[in-house]
Amino acid sequence: MLKISDITYSIEGRPLFEDASATIPDGHKVGLVGPNGAGKTTLFRLIRGQAVLEKGDISLPSRAKVGGVAQEVPSSATSLLDTVLAADTERSGLLAEAETATDPARIAEIQTRLADIDAWSAEGRASSILKGLGFDAEQQLMPCSDFSGGWRMRVALAGVLFAQPDLLLLDEPTNYLDLEGALWLEQYLAKYPHTVIIISHDRGLLNRAVGSILHLEGKKLTLYSGGYDSFVRQRAANREQQASAAKKQDERRAHLQKFVDRFKAKASKAKQAQARVKMLEKMETITAPEDAAKQVFTFPEPEQLSPPIVALEGGSVGYDGRAVLQRLNLRIDQDDRIALLGRNGEGKSTLSKLLAGKLAPMTGSMVKSSKLRIGYFAQHQVDELDLGASPLLHLQRIRPDEGQSKLRARLAGFGLGADQAETEVGRLSGGQKARLSLLLSTIDAPHMLILDEPTNHLDIESREALTEALNTYTGAVILVSHDMHLLSMVADRLWLVKDGRVAPYEADLDAYRQELLTPPKKDAAPEAPKPKPKRAPREQVLALRSEVRKCEERVQKLEEMAGKLSTKLADPALYEDGRAGELETWNRKYAELREAMDRAEALWMDALEKLETAEAP
Repeated sequence: MLKISDITYSIEGRPLFEDASATIPDGHKVGLVGPNGAGKTTLFRLIRGQAVLEKGDISLPSRAKVGGVAQEVPSSATSLLDTVLAADTERSGLLAEAETATDPARIAEIQTRLADIDAWSAEGRASSILKGLGFDAEQQLMPCSDFSGGWRMRVALAGVLFAQPDLLLLDEPTNYLDLEGALWLEQYLAKYPHTVIIISHDRGLLNRAVGSILHLEGKKLTLYSGGYDSFVRQRAANREQQASAAKKQDERRAHLQKFVDRFKAKASKAKQAQARVKMLEKMETITAPEDAAKQVFTFPEPEQLSPPIVALEGGSVGYDGRAVLQRLNLRIDQDDRIALLGRNGEGKSTLSKLLAGKLAPMTGSMVKSSKLRIGYFAQHQVDELDLGASPLLHLQRIRPDEGQSKLRARLAGFGLGADQAETEVGRLSGGQKARLSLLLSTIDAPHMLILDEPTNHLDIESREALTEALNTYTGAVILVSHDMHLLSMVADRLWLVKDGRVAPYEADLDAYRQELLTPPKKDAAPEAPKPKPKRAPREQVLALRSEVRKCEERVQKLEEMAGKLSTKLADPALYEDGRAGELETWNRKYAELREAMDRAEALWMDALEKLETAEAP
C-alpha cells in the first residue's frame, strides 16, 4: 500500500502540495491527472525519495521496489535484449555471483532464488516485451547506439516493465509509441501484477488500463474510482455540488450580514445582532470551483480549391531506389478527414512525407492543385526548434513584415500568451513547444494539414481543443496518431497501410483495435492428413537455445562442486572422533547441493524439450 499523508512541498517558494493525502492499495492501477505544472512529476520524485518533504510522510511496505523509466538509455554497444535483461538487478546480481561462488550452500541458495524468480525464462520474457514495443528479433540483438533517442526510450520502458517493480511509476509512457505499441502497453498494464501509477494524457489508456484516477488540483490529491470518463462525470457532479453549496453559503452570509447591519444599533436587537456576527466569524468559507483556463487552437482558414486537391495514380515511393509503397491510387479532396492506420514500419510516415512533398514519387503520376498549400507537422520538428529563440522571434523570422501585435495574436490563438511569447523555447514545456510547432506548420493557411503524432506532450484539455479545431478547420486532414480518441472524433475515412499497399479500411476503429490485439489465427487443421507444425519464431528459438546453454552450464558447475564435496567427504580424517559436527555440516551441504542439482537437471531437460519442439520442422 502506498500511503501519502498530509504532505506539503514547494518549489522556489511556490507551493505544489499543502496537506495533501491519498492511499493507493496494493495492485491498483491508477492514472495521475491534473493541470500542467500542478506537480505530477514532482510527486513521482517525492515517492522515489529524490526530494525531501517539508511536512508529512510517504510510506511504502518495507523492501518494496519502486521503478520508473530512465530519462534515456545510454547510446552504448550493448544489445537491446541485454540492456533490458540488465534492468532486473536482482537477477543480474545473482547470475554474477553464481559465476564466482564457491560455498555449496550459497550456490544452492542462489539457484533456488533464480528458480523462484523464473530467471531462466528471462530472455523469452524480455524479447516478448521488446517485440510488443516494436522491435523485431534482429533489432533486439543490435546495439542501443544504432537507434535514435525516441527508440531508446522504448528500450528504457521495456527495461522497467521487465524488472516488474512493486510500484511502477510511468510518466507519459505512450509519447514515443505508435498506435500498435500503445495498445500493447494498455493490455500489458491491465495485467501487471503490482501497483501502477501513470501520468498520461491519453484518454484511451486512462479509460482501459486503470481502475482509479488520482486527481491533483488546488495542491490537494483526490482519488476517484473508475477510468477517466467516470472521473470527469464524478468531478463535474462534485463541482456542481460545491458551486451550489458556495452559492447557498453566500446567500446565508448576506442574510446574516443584512440583519447585523439593520439591527446592530438597536439596543433591543443588539444581542441577536452580536450572535449573528459570531456566526459569520465561525462560518468556514466554501469556495466555488474555478473554471480551468480554456485551451485553444485557431487554424487560419484556407480558400476553397476545386477537387481533387491531390490525385495519385500508379505511384510508388521509397528510399535509395527501394520502394516502400507501390501501386498507389489515391485521391484527396479538401473536405477529407483521413486517418492512416498500419503497424509500425509499414510506411505511414513514408506516405505522409510523399503527400507533404518531402519525398518525390518514384513512379506513377501525382497531380496537385496549382494553388495547394500543405502544412506538415511531425515530432522531429518540435525537437528542431531553436531553443535559444522565443516563440515571437520564430514568427518574426518567417513573417518579418508583420507587426508584433498581429504576431502575438497568432501566438495567443495557439494558447501561447504574453508570458510565453518572449520566453526562450528551451524553457517552455513540451506542450508549449508542440503548440508553437503546430502554429508554424499552419501559419500559411494550408489547404491540407498532415499531422504525424500531433498529441505528444499535449495535455487532455489541449487534445480536446485540437480535436475541436480540426473539426472546424476547412482544409483536408491526414492523421497519424496513437490517440484513438482523437482519431475517432476527427477521421471519417480510414486508410490501411499494409504490405506495401494503401487501401481503404472498411471497418471502424474499434474493429481495427481488436484486430491489432488479436493474435493471428492458426489455420484449422483438416481431419487428415495433419499439417506439419510451423516452426517457432526465430526470436523464440534463439531465447530457448540460450536458456538450454545456461542450464547446461549451471549443471556442469554444480557437478564440479559435487565432485569437490565428494573428495572432501572421502577424507578419512573427517571421520575421526571429535569431528562429528563438522561431518554433519559437510553432509548437509552435500545434500543441499544434490537437491540443487536435481532442480537444475529438471530445468535443463524441460528447456531441451521446449527447444526440440520449437525446432521441429
